[in-house]
Amino acid sequence: MDLLAHLEAYVATVDEASFSRAADRLGIAQPLLSRRIKTLERHFGGLLFDRSRRQVATTELGMLLLPYAQDVLDQAQRLDQAARSAQRSRARAVGVPVDCAPAQLARVIRAGTEHGITLGVRELPPAERDARLADGTLAYAVLRVPPERAAHRVPLGLATAPPRDARPPAGARQGRPVHLEDLRPHRVAATGARTVPLPILTLTEDDVPYARDRLARAAARCGLPERSVREAGPAATALAETLAGRAVLLCGESFARRHGAGWAPLADVSLHRGYDVCASSRQRNDDVPQWLSTVLAAAAGAGTGARADRRPEPVDAGTRLAARG
Repeated sequence: MDLLAHLEAYVATVDEASFSRAADRLGIAQPLLSRRIKTLERHFGGLLFDRSRRQVATTELGMLLLPYAQDVLDQAQRLDQAARSAQRSRARAVGVPVDCAPAQLARVIRAGTEHGITLGVRELPPAERDARLADGTLAYAVLRVPPERAAHRVPLGLATAPPRDARPPAGARQGRPVHLEDLRPHRVAATGARTVPLPILTLTEDDVPYARDRLARAAARCGLPERSVREAGPAATALAETLAGRAVLLCGESFARRHGAGWAPLADVSLHRGYDVCASSRQRNDDVPQWLSTVLAAAAGAGTGARADRRPEPVDAGTRLAARG
């Protein structure tokens, strides 16, 4: 027996003093309401209504049980309201890159509060963001995709030791984009000796198959020595090597500036980061709210003006060829 549905039929009939009006109030057929009343009477072992009169009258037992029935229905309504409120206020996990600026993550959380959503930000590597979004652990995530088909792009460049400590790569001077071929070994005119290029370190955020392959192919095309590109390991170690002038670090501009490094963008845009902001299939609405896409793209470094529904900018033929190797 659906106790709540049967108690609703009982209380509505008392209020309306009519089986037909009570059925109309509950939006059910009168025979169904009558069956529910009879089921309750068998359950309680006595009549709840006196049907011998023209107008339905509540029996002594019916009046005795009425406040208890109303209390059960009130408690059930409060329970339902509490469950809906808890669902609305439940923190929704959001997966973001591990090198986001704390101030940007604070803006994500604040934006959620302004829109009535509690967001829990989790900094995760790319593969883990993909997996946790797929299994529903994350409600939303910033996912790595090739830049030529991404909704949001983050320029990548080479971070170097500050100019007072070391000279930047040739292509990075005066804020110009740097080409990987600028890092090739070359002969010093005065001595005839060949220079030793600095290794290029990559962060966990760029440890995705297509990004690794593109960078390796680009380095090979430019004639850089084998193993000139390698994973940095912990970001702190990579920064220490970079700031000491022993390596250059592939990263976004905000990351480099935040840690006091010099920075110049890579000229090859096929090596830049691409991001899509996606929702888990377990969300009631699979679409990501525009405000959330905007703040998450900004946190990833795509800039405050990024839009989730923005189409990728046209990519020239040279970039497409570079992406394919």
